Amino acid sequence: MLKEGEMGGFTLLVVVVLILAAEFVNGWTDAPNAIVTVVTTKAVKPKTAVAIAVVGNMIGAFYGRAVAQTIGTEIIKPEAINLVTLGAALLAIVIWSTAASCFGIPTSESHALLAGLAGAALATAGPAAWLPAGWKKIFAGLVISVLFGAGGGFGLGWVLKTFSASWPKEKSNRVFQVLQVLAAGGMAVSHGSNDGQKFIGIFTLSMVLAGFLPGFQVQPWIIILCSLVMGVGTSVGGWRIIEKVGVKMVKLEPDQGLAAQTAAAASILFASSFGIPLSTTHTINTALMGAGATRGISAVNWGIVKELACAWLFTFPACGLIGYLTAWLLIRF
Repeated sequence: MLKEGEMGGFTLLVVVVLILAAEFVNGWTDAPNAIVTVVTTKAVKPKTAVAIAVVGNMIGAFYGRAVAQTIGTEIIKPEAINLVTLGAALLAIVIWSTAASCFGIPTSESHALLAGLAGAALATAGPAAWLPAGWKKIFAGLVISVLFGAGGGFGLGWVLKTFSASWPKEKSNRVFQVLQVLAAGGMAVSHGSNDGQKFIGIFTLSMVLAGFLPGFQVQPWIIILCSLVMGVGTSVGGWRIIEKVGVKMVKLEPDQGLAAQTAAAASILFASSFGIPLSTTHTINTALMGAGATRGISAVNWGIVKELACAWLFTFPACGLIGYLTAWLLIRF
């Protein structure tokens, strides 16, 4: 572990600012995950959708401590790193996610955080700082986000389509739009329960590394502060991402929007209950693809899917490299 004097000028205050900045960016760029379907299917007005996302995200942040515990103690050895590691990882998130959002590309802040941590820890403590058991959970989260998201979206979409086939179009749209609002709330809560908890875990870890906490114990005030900042970020909204995913990638009918949101929310809450960090971005987007595919493969714009997939694939190496180089520079200068 690096000595206090080797922290490259990083103070706890700087790291906390970076944590809150990353939490804000997470709320800003992940707002579409909760509200994309209710906006594009016109179930509610955009401002109402954002309000649902803000409240749901803040509530979800209080859902257990399992994900925060995983991020703070099971991915990287806490005793092998310091505030430089955290600062470098967080900087990678802010840089990558902000740049991607400017192009309307929904990237995974979860993968950005994990990659940034891995890269920064490699620079400050070497590969021995990585904890294999925790990374198995990361892999499990990847499987859940893709398979459960796409499979659940397609399966539930097919059921709803079949069930409502004999209904008048106007009636089915009205029923599904009402249910979509409830599903949007559930999606927002699930997002807060996973993504919100990740940064709560990092915040708590920073308090431990700085000596303000004797051990990893999530404090209520940390949850409140992080949930408020995420709520503010969510209120900004990522409208370019909504257009990219909910309009250009696949045009949704209300029943498909309901299927995608329900499948994604259930998958994320399931993972959160077991302390499995996953990408909420990947989960909802694959659920949207699955639900959209119930109208046929051609209903999904696979060109946009390819563009998103490339961004997702580049997130890990890019953020890992940014985290590594930032930490490497800080400990030397």
